[in-house]
Amino acid sequence: MPKSYLFIVHVFLMLAAVSYGQTDLPTQKPLEIGVANKIDETAKPDKGTALKIPSVIDNNPEVKLDMNKRNPVKMLPDRELVQAGTGMKIDPKAGPREPKEGSREHFSDMYLGDVKSGGKFVGIVCRDHEYVDGDRVRIWLNGNVVDPNTLLTASFKGINVDLEEGFNRFEFEALNVGSSPPNTAQVDVYDDKGELIYSNKWLLSTGSKATLIITKEE
Repeated sequence: MPKSYLFIVHVFLMLAAVSYGQTDLPTQKPLEIGVANKIDETAKPDKGTALKIPSVIDNNPEVKLDMNKRNPVKMLPDRELVQAGTGMKIDPKAGPREPKEGSREHFSDMYLGDVKSGGKFVGIVCRDHEYVDGDRVRIWLNGNVVDPNTLLTASFKGINVDLEEGFNRFEFEALNVGSSPPNTAQVDVYDDKGELIYSNKWLLSTGSKATLIITKEE
C-alpha cells in the first residue's frame, strides 16, 4: 500500500476521534443571575418600629459660664453670718418650770443655800407665799427642835435664835401640804440689827426638809 494512502487514513482516524470526543462533552447552560428582592417602586414604605435616640445636644440648654462673677469660699469669720439658733422659737413648756400650788408631784428635800452673819442671833420668819391653806412646819437647829409647829399664814411669823460659833444648820420640815399641795413658804432671815440678810422660798411634800446654813463670823 502506498505511504500516501496510509497517511490519509491516519489523518482521517484522528479527525474522527476528535469529533467523537467533542460529542461526549455535556452541554453547558449560561448562568442566569436574577434579582432576589425586587423593589416595588409603587408600594408604600413600611414604617416599622422607630428607634428613638435622644439628642444630647438639642435637649440640653446651653450653659453659659461667666468667669468674671465668682462666689469664693470664705475661710475667715464674717460678721454678717447668722448665729446658730437665730429665729428659733422654743416652747416655754419645754424648759424648767416652777411648780404651782395644787401640784400633786412629790417634792423632796432641798438646799436653800448659806449665809454669813457676825451677830449674836438671827430672826427667822416665815409665811405662806401662795394660797393660805393650812401649811405647817417644824424648825430644827443643829438637830434640835426650836419650834415644833408653826402655822404658815399670809403674815410673817417666826423666832429669834442664838447662833453658835461656826456652822448653824437650820431645817424646815413640812408637817403637811395643807389643802392645796405642796407645802409652800417664804423664809426671811434678819441679823441682830434688824437688817434683812437672806430671803428664799421652798416647795416641799410632807416629811421633806428645806436646809439653810448660817455661818457665824467673829
